[in-house]
Amino acid sequence: MTAGPIALLLNGTPRALPPGTSPTMTLLDWLRGPAGLTGTKEGCAEGDCGACTVVIEEPDGARVPVNACITLLGQVHGRALRTVEGLGGPAGPHPVQRLLAEADATQCGFCTPGIVMTAWAHAREGGDVHEALAGNLCRCTGYRPIVEAFAGLADDGAAPVPAPPAAATRLEAPGQVFHRPRTLEALLAIRAARPEAWLLAGGTDLGLRVSEAREAPAEVIALADVPELNRLEATPEGLRVGAAVSYRRLLAACAGEPGLAPLAGLLRRLGSRQIRGMGTLGGNLGTASPIGDMLPPLLALGATLRLAGAGGGRAMPVEEFLTGYRTNALRPGEVILDVLIPRPPAGALFVAEKLSKRPDQDIATVGLSAVIALEAGRVAGARIALGGTGPRAERCAAAEGALVGQPWARATVEAAAAALEEAIAPLSDLRASSEYRRIAAGNLLRRLWHRAAEAA
Repeated sequence: MTAGPIALLLNGTPRALPPGTSPTMTLLDWLRGPAGLTGTKEGCAEGDCGACTVVIEEPDGARVPVNACITLLGQVHGRALRTVEGLGGPAGPHPVQRLLAEADATQCGFCTPGIVMTAWAHAREGGDVHEALAGNLCRCTGYRPIVEAFAGLADDGAAPVPAPPAAATRLEAPGQVFHRPRTLEALLAIRAARPEAWLLAGGTDLGLRVSEAREAPAEVIALADVPELNRLEATPEGLRVGAAVSYRRLLAACAGEPGLAPLAGLLRRLGSRQIRGMGTLGGNLGTASPIGDMLPPLLALGATLRLAGAGGGRAMPVEEFLTGYRTNALRPGEVILDVLIPRPPAGALFVAEKLSKRPDQDIATVGLSAVIALEAGRVAGARIALGGTGPRAERCAAAEGALVGQPWARATVEAAAAALEEAIAPLSDLRASSEYRRIAAGNLLRRLWHRAAEAA
């Protein structure tokens, strides 16, 4: 492992940070502190409000907005980064900045730098305006002038400036080591030697431990540079997704798979563009949260994953990998290599549902995903998976048993929904009561029937 300073391209200028700079400092703290770039604001410190939005410029020209408040400084080693200070020039404000100002799309201005950066990325990436803005909260302007300004955005056509070579794969500060292995062999060797180190994929969960709890981990192993963990390919069976593949890339792949359109719809509601730019499927599996958005569809589709360790690899269904509340089947020294997401059988009904207090940028209250295969008007197979109704995401055997072999009819689905409600015993918390979750889960299954009937 080669030790050296953190190096990045900041607003078009190569920067090598002083030795001893903490690689687990948040990017926001570094920008507003040592870098002296105070245009990027802190609003929530948990990746919700978007005031801290900055943009990573990819070598292929893509612009990926991310939340600086939960991104660790070591994660942008070797990357090209653009902040609001890097848009304007000697000729004056950037056209995006001028457009927002002329549209009266700002009042107090606190959220405006983040919205400007989101707009600059959106001008190149395109897509739905409301989806682009889902990760930026404005508490005083109202969104009408902002949306109108976004409608007039145009890509400035600026070519990406390649980031400087980042030779260091080991970033050090007093009492801290941040590993950036570039091969699977190196990753597994470090993992075996340091099983207690933080295993960092996108950091949209672990980053909160730094931004909110102010933890300073002694050792971190970042996965972003390992080629095997970044592979994403379509196979005859489905999509094989590396553990470090971002949700942004996964969404693009699912959008190109007609059978996985419901999964693409769910991914569009998973956080915001800023979160999807960093968050990963491997991280969702690793944290094993019972309300992880992606876990119910993986269970319903029968996804399998491959694990890698110094002693060899093994494969298992996601259903076996999730062992309890925030626990999984990873052994010391192992990492998640990739996940195979199968396509649903031809003609099967596939849904991936999520209930939350607001449509975008919110944690699930209840999730339900289902794959139902029909033959000659009867249910030939059913896989129904739930999130938020127990200590882990899991399938509901009672509901599946009430469906299989029965006519595909409203009465059959009603019986399955009743069986589902009887089988689960959710907890009550700030998001919802146990009774709400129980009834809502059953109603999601009922809604599947109604939507399928309307489509037919």
